[in-house]
Amino acid sequence: MALFAKKTEFSTTSSQIPSIVIRTSNVAKELMGVASNHKVSIKTLDFRLLETQTFIRLLTDGDDWIEVNPEELADITEEMYLNPKFELKQIYEIEIFTITQAGPLDLLDISIAGNGTLCKIYLTIKAGSLATYNETFESNFFELIKKKKLRANVFIGMFDSMMSSNLSEVIAKVRINGTYQFETQERFIVAEGFEPILTIDDKLILHYDKKHQDMDEDGRINYAKRGYIVSVVKDDLLIEYIKPIKGTLGRNVRGELIVPKEPVARNEPTFTISDKIRRDESDTTVGFYASVGGYVTFEGGMYDIKTEMDVSEISFRSTGSIDTELDADVSINVKEKDSLKDAIGTGMAVTVNVINIEGNVGAEAKITAHKANIEGQVHSSATVIADELSINIHKGKAYGKEIHITRLEHGEVEGDRVFITQAVGGKVRAKEIFIELLGSHTKLTASKSIEIKKLQGGENVLTIDPLLNESRDSLDDEEIKMNEAKKALYSVEKELLEYENTMKENKNAYEDIKQKLIHYKRNNIAPPSVYVQKYQQFLQFRHKLESLQDEFAEKQSYLALISNQHTSLQNKIFEARIVNHDRWRNYNEVVFKLIEPRMDVTYFPADNSDENVLGLHEDEEGEFSIKVLSK
Repeated sequence: MALFAKKTEFSTTSSQIPSIVIRTSNVAKELMGVASNHKVSIKTLDFRLLETQTFIRLLTDGDDWIEVNPEELADITEEMYLNPKFELKQIYEIEIFTITQAGPLDLLDISIAGNGTLCKIYLTIKAGSLATYNETFESNFFELIKKKKLRANVFIGMFDSMMSSNLSEVIAKVRINGTYQFETQERFIVAEGFEPILTIDDKLILHYDKKHQDMDEDGRINYAKRGYIVSVVKDDLLIEYIKPIKGTLGRNVRGELIVPKEPVARNEPTFTISDKIRRDESDTTVGFYASVGGYVTFEGGMYDIKTEMDVSEISFRSTGSIDTELDADVSINVKEKDSLKDAIGTGMAVTVNVINIEGNVGAEAKITAHKANIEGQVHSSATVIADELSINIHKGKAYGKEIHITRLEHGEVEGDRVFITQAVGGKVRAKEIFIELLGSHTKLTASKSIEIKKLQGGENVLTIDPLLNESRDSLDDEEIKMNEAKKALYSVEKELLEYENTMKENKNAYEDIKQKLIHYKRNNIAPPSVYVQKYQQFLQFRHKLESLQDEFAEKQSYLALISNQHTSLQNKIFEARIVNHDRWRNYNEVVFKLIEPRMDVTYFPADNSDENVLGLHEDEEGEFSIKVLSK
């Protein structure tokens, strides 16, 4: 908030007032009084500061005011300023008159403003302001600021030791340019008192509880995620009590003492805590931290951390979605087992360390866990993600490391190792796939092995793809890198050979000059400059040769690295196997996807054949085929 801004009006002859000299402690009040008495606008009045007197007193020494000069003011310590019994005031003698002509700095549009406590006063020079330098500019500038302060009832000659240095750059700009226009607004501190430290009332902060209600993109509360349970990990700050602290005294630039209010204490902790929560106390706060992972409970006035929870269902109506930290040691048991109901309701999202579901997972539901066990069925539009995953009937999408499925019904599965008791349609992608009973219309893709104990159906596609976890784009990138590395290696090798041949051809001349230089040095004879130049050329040549040798070795190593990575990926396909412990039934397709050359090798096992182990073979002519390795 501006305390005083630029004046813009001049007075006509008929509204001029006689010059008035006044002694006052409040310049602004006197200006308003004169304007009112003479029925003129305050904007038509200005004043001239004739004298400033500063008085101090210490109430313990009596009530008499003592006048002090500027030197004595400078000796007043911060301790004295913050003494509640110390007082000070200023009396100004001013001459008030009517403005009849523009002042020398009327084109310099400035204002002053203070912070909330008036312990800091800022001078603002507005954009577009114009200043012209002359021999009185600096004194006029500081006089203008002084008058702005007085109109705002701010002490002058006190609390402003920083003003000259803060404004030195502005004054220098005007002096150097002669006439200077401010392109942007500029702001400077021109007075600073002693800022108090505010009193702190006590406060109880429930950190564990502050994210209970999520907002959607429109800022509305998402009641589907209303925080049924709140998970924590070890060392999480659960609750924090801010102790009440009384602030410290201050004094503003009007000389007023700022006394802090007494702190209010109404939130002291009255609850108790279990041994799973630790209490840490400092001078200013008390913190309550989780000693273990789990979820927070508050029962009978006690905070506790538990790890296992039983719920009948997870639905919008009962719990809403549950979002806990995966690293929190929280286990949820969902008890609803009715086959006609959903244990995990439609659209629910659950994130938890361990979850055991006795019933079904509904449409559009999503489960994320380290370990999940589902005894019912997973809807075709539901998704389950877990490192360790067990599902009874799966129709949706499942992702994990080790996955066990009792019955796959046209669902999708992706993991490291997948074990399926019965598959009757669906898609499976994994490093290793084990199926006890394979029906029909199932697509199995593995990078290492596919093993089938019993085959009853047909129309299945069994694929070995070493790029299971890689993309064709990344493979193309690797090939581009290899080609670029080969070209760079060829270029360096060519240049290196040229340097090596040149070095060999000039080796004798180099040795001859070297020996002559040694002879000159031993006999304190100045060598011919041509010998020195030739020798320096040889040294530079040898340094370049060594640099090329290092670069060649580095590029060779890089090419070998990426080539080995590429070769290793390609060789994996020759180690991969498709194993069928039963006879092949009906129509089934076996595919091995090669990386180099990029092609699919396909094989159709004959109906009722006992070709138990299939693998990729490359003959002496480089032709690829799928061979029966064992019957």
